Amino acid sequence: MTEDSTNPAIAIVGMSMWSPGAHDLQGFWENVLARRMQFRKFPESRMSLDDYWSASPDDVDKTYADRGAFMDGFEFDWVGRRIPERTFKSTDLTHWLALETALGALTDAGYSRGSVPTGRSAAIVGNSLTGEESRMWSMRLRWPYVKRALAVAAEARQLDSSVADALAETMEEVYKGPLVEPSEDTRAGMLSNTIAGRICNYLDFNGGGYVVDGACASGMLAVATAAEKLASGAADFVLAGGVDVSLDPLELVGFARLGALTRGDMNVYDASRSGFIPGEGCGFVALKRLEDARADGDYVYATIRGWGISTDGKGGITKPRAETQAEMIRRAYSRAGFAASEVAFVEGHGTGTPVGDPVELAGVQQAAQTDGPVEARSIGMTSLKSLIGHTKAASGITAPHSRPRSDRKSV
Repeated sequence: MTEDSTNPAIAIVGMSMWSPGAHDLQGFWENVLARRMQFRKFPESRMSLDDYWSASPDDVDKTYADRGAFMDGFEFDWVGRRIPERTFKSTDLTHWLALETALGALTDAGYSRGSVPTGRSAAIVGNSLTGEESRMWSMRLRWPYVKRALAVAAEARQLDSSVADALAETMEEVYKGPLVEPSEDTRAGMLSNTIAGRICNYLDFNGGGYVVDGACASGMLAVATAAEKLASGAADFVLAGGVDVSLDPLELVGFARLGALTRGDMNVYDASRSGFIPGEGCGFVALKRLEDARADGDYVYATIRGWGISTDGKGGITKPRAETQAEMIRRAYSRAGFAASEVAFVEGHGTGTPVGDPVELAGVQQAAQTDGPVEARSIGMTSLKSLIGHTKAASGITAPHSRPRSDRKSV
């Protein structure tokens, strides 16, 4: 294919990831090829099932799901990265996971801190709701409400005022004990929009750094946004990724109320689909224009030639539409210079939900029929979620885009 200077191809020159059951590309691919499912019951350290699980789907403060896909073993070396201890302890884990994974993609691309021209380098991160640590720490500032509720309960039980005061004093110590004290780093450490800023700060990137939130499409939206930035010439190097560490009651009870979680197995694109199992993860890619990557002698994993974005309009906040998904696919293929009818295999969203999967399948089918009736044929379609669950904001970027470097030839 000849290069189009008005629509340049984007090269993936580095990759890094953390996912349930794997913290590098090699381990990730071993799990994929072995079809190792990463699901297990919620550990007590993440969410107490005694407190939040109920067999009844109508229990409004509970979730009926008891399994997830969890990352293990991540530890951020704040000493080695020369991060002040107070800053480290006051910052949500998502920041450090994103920073470490972004640095992994930078290293995989053959660069190091300070070796990339910083003036036209950027970081774009997909994320929703920061992470569960931020929500836990914010509870500390709700102590006045808890104290008032305790006082009302003590009065209703006719406790002596001295006993009630002593109880409140002890309760405050117990309540605040595990929660981080507010500091000058707390505000920035609990915000989603500073995740990208932290990467730019560490690497001295001046070409822009921000978070995009497109819910479950956030990771892919970050890549599409980065591709636009490179194609337009607004940047020469971009670290793009997604991160999601949110497996707490806010997420699980909320999804249970939607009926989106499964009680049993996660059956993707299957007649027995009943919902998804939640997961967590982080992935980053290092991106450059293909012509620049070739000129610089970079290793190229793969190229991105087309991308498309759509929304469902008035279809509904949580109810997708096949027509708009098909239009998005058409845009991506048109930009890439291919007919949508040529699609042969799709790594899909595949949440395993009764509503989402049929709509997605119909969208692919409609897009493939763009050029009129076509000869009947099959289109392969799968989703990594069947192994590592729905990683939400990181779900697009943790899909298997390419094999590890050792399995590919340099371009």
